[in-house]
Amino acid sequence: MTAGPAAPDTRAVILDTDIGTDVDDAMALSLILGLPGLDLLGVTTVYGDTGLRARLARRYAALAGRDLPVRAGAGATLSGREVWWAGHEGTLHPGLEEESYEAEPAVEWMTRTVAARPGEVDVLAVGPLTNIALALEADPSFAENVRTLWVMGGAFGDVERTEHNFRSDATAAARVFASGLRTVVVGLEVTRRVKVGDAELDRLRAAGPLGEALAADIDQWWKFWDEQWNVPHDPVAVLTLARPDLFTLSGPGTVRIAPDGEFAGESTFEPGGPQGRTHLVRGLEADAVVEEMVGGIVSAGTSPDHGTRPQPSR
Repeated sequence: MTAGPAAPDTRAVILDTDIGTDVDDAMALSLILGLPGLDLLGVTTVYGDTGLRARLARRYAALAGRDLPVRAGAGATLSGREVWWAGHEGTLHPGLEEESYEAEPAVEWMTRTVAARPGEVDVLAVGPLTNIALALEADPSFAENVRTLWVMGGAFGDVERTEHNFRSDATAAARVFASGLRTVVVGLEVTRRVKVGDAELDRLRAAGPLGEALAADIDQWWKFWDEQWNVPHDPVAVLTLARPDLFTLSGPGTVRIAPDGEFAGESTFEPGGPQGRTHLVRGLEADAVVEEMVGGIVSAGTSPDHGTRPQPSR
C-alpha cells in the first residue's frame, strides 16, 4: 500500500451528486465550499428528480454565500433499474421551487468543461455513475481529459455484497470502470470507519444558516433510519482528493462490476495489470478525517458572506 500524493495548492473540481436523499451529499457539497484548496467549477445532479436535486444544491450554495452554477443531469438509469426515492428530498427547504439552475444539460457542460482544460479538472462522483457513463459516450476523449475521477461507491471488503451507487446503475458503473479513466475509489469498507454523532451535529448546527439547514437535514436522515448517527460516505470521498495525506491507497488495478443479476453492482478489485488505472482507498486516519470534515463545513457556514442570496442563474 502507498500513501496518497500531496495535493497542489488548488484543484479545479466538478461535483456530480444525487443530493437530497442521503444527507451525506449535502455534507460533501458544504465541505467543498469550505475547503480553500478546491475550486468548485459547478455541480451536476443525477438520479431521479434531478431538477429538484439541482435546486437543492443551489440552495445550499446560497446559504454559503455562493452563486454556484448547477446543471441537472440524467434522471433515469442506464440499467433500467427503478430509482429509489425516499420521499423526504428537499422537504425541509421552503420555497425550493424558486431556486433556478442552468439550462444547459449536465453531460454537455461536463464534457465541454474538461475538454477546454484537459488534464486539469477533477470530477467527484458521489452518486450513481450515469452522468459519467453518458459523458464517456458523448465524448470518448473525456476519459483522458479528466485529471482524475474520485468515486464514492462499491464494497470491497466483507461489509456487503453491493453498495447503493453501483447497484442503482450497474450498467453505468461497468462502463465507467471499463473506460480506462484514472480513478480513485473509496468503498463502504472504508467510509464506515467514520461516523457523525451528536457532538459533530452540535458543531455543525452552530455554523450559521448553512449549518442550521444541514443539521436539520441530518436529523431528518437519522429519524428516517431510526438512528442517532450517520456515516458521511461522500465527505470522505471529498477528502481523498483534498487531504490525501490522511488516506492510504492501493497500487493501481482494475475494478470489475457485475452488470446484472441478483448482485448487480457487486464490485471486485484486481490489482496490477497493464490496464490498471484505478486505486482503492485502503485506510484512513478516522479522527483526523472527522475533524477535517467538520472544520471544513463550519468554515463554509461561517465565512463573512454566509447566508447571502446569489444572483439568478444565467
